[in-house]
Amino acid sequence: MICGTDEAGRGPIAGPVVAAAVILDPRKPIVGINDSKKLSEKKRQALSQQIKDQALYWAIAQCDAAEIDAINILQASLLAMKRAVEALPVQPTEVLVDGNQLPQLQVPARAIIGGDALELCIGAASILAKVERDRQLLEWHECYPQYDFAKHKGYPTAAHLAALAEHGACPLHRRSFAPVAKLLAEQT
Repeated sequence: MICGTDEAGRGPIAGPVVAAAVILDPRKPIVGINDSKKLSEKKRQALSQQIKDQALYWAIAQCDAAEIDAINILQASLLAMKRAVEALPVQPTEVLVDGNQLPQLQVPARAIIGGDALELCIGAASILAKVERDRQLLEWHECYPQYDFAKHKGYPTAAHLAALAEHGACPLHRRSFAPVAKLLAEQT
C-alpha cells in the first residue's frame, strides 16, 4: 500500500496548485508512466484515464489562489498533497513524495528528488494532478477568455502578462506572486 503524491501548478501566476495521491495495483501494470512534464498532452490524458481505471486508489485535492497567497506556494503544495493523501479511502503504509520536502502526514513518508521520473506511483500522481489542473484552467478560460488560460494554463507568458496589464487581475490570479503584486501596486 505504497502511495505516491505529487503536485502540479507551482510556477503559474494564476489558478490552484493541484495534488494527487495514487496507490497503483501491482497486478495491473501501466506502461508509459513518467514525469507528466515529459509526456504529450494526449499521452497524459490517456494515461490519466488508465490510472483512474486501474489504480487501487487515487485522490485529487488542491489549494486555490487565495490559500496560496495566505500561506505561500510551498506550504500550499504540501497542504494539497496532504489533502490528497488524506482523501484516499485507505491509509497507505508509506507515502513517496516528489521533491525534497514532506507534507505533515500521519504515516511514514519519504521525499524523493525527481521522484516523478523514478517511482511509478509518483509519476502517476504527477499525471493526475497535471491533467486535472489543465482541465480546470480550460473551464476557467470560459469564464475569463481575455486571459487565454486555455493556452498558457496560468503560466507567466508574455501574452498572459500583457492580458494581466490590460485587464487587471481576476480571482484566479495569485496576488502574492511578483508579476501580479507589481501590477496591483501600480494600479493603486
